[in-house]
Amino acid sequence: MNRLFKRAALVSAALGLWALGASAYVVDESQQALIIRFGAPMGVAGEPGLKFKVPFSDSIVFYDRRLQTLASPAEQVILGDQKRIEVETYSRFRISDPLRFYQAVGTLDQANAQLMQMVSSSLRRELGEVSLRSLLSPARQQSVAIIEKDVAEKARALGIDVTEVRLHRLDLPLEASQAIYDRMKSERQREAKELRAQGFEWAQQIQAKADRDRTVLLSEVQRQSAITHGEADAAANQILSAAFSKDPGFYKLYRSLQTYRQALSDSQPMLVLSPDAAFLEQFENGPAASDDRKP
Repeated sequence: MNRLFKRAALVSAALGLWALGASAYVVDESQQALIIRFGAPMGVAGEPGLKFKVPFSDSIVFYDRRLQTLASPAEQVILGDQKRIEVETYSRFRISDPLRFYQAVGTLDQANAQLMQMVSSSLRRELGEVSLRSLLSPARQQSVAIIEKDVAEKARALGIDVTEVRLHRLDLPLEASQAIYDRMKSERQREAKELRAQGFEWAQQIQAKADRDRTVLLSEVQRQSAITHGEADAAANQILSAAFSKDPGFYKLYRSLQTYRQALSDSQPMLVLSPDAAFLEQFENGPAASDDRKP
């Protein structure tokens, strides 16, 4: 009897410990728990610590109370000026009401999907009214604020508190970027051709002016040289004429000596002359005495 009683006590203790373990759960400080009883939500355990539930009938769904980040994929948006751009956004949110969140979406994946649709819808509606120039200016912040406010109001019905919606990247589509690049390249090539043509024209003008100035300068120098040469020849002729008239014999001797120097100064010339040649007169007779030196 005592043996059966001990077995029953051990079984009861084991069942009690198992029931205690099945009814106890721990809520972490980064979590909040939703109590579900037979599929119906019964309450929220928001404070961290050790909690208890009804075994077998209650189940616990944990939700993260921290900020979540949702990065939306790139999508093409038509702006108010009919320009196409690719936009990437990111959003930050937290689950503020676990009960409403469970009733509206249930899981975090479903919440992310609905948030993406909300952001995409608000993004297209707002950017469809602005131009690309406005979107690239500080006025973009006003459009972003409108999108964030619209998404936050819609997400509140899902038990979600949206704290931030931002434009992560704005870019033109690949085909538009290539077209703009090609147009810019053609424009730069056209400008380069114009600059080259203008530079060639300037070079021709500079070269023509330089040639004209060179011709004028050479003509002036040659004219001045001819004048100087003529004046020098005239002065030399005057000097020679004065010397000839003063002493014709000396002048004749000087000219003969110059002739001898020019004729005999080459590399050992050979001259064949007759003894009575006039060229040898100075060698035979010597210089004739002038009339004023005769006794």
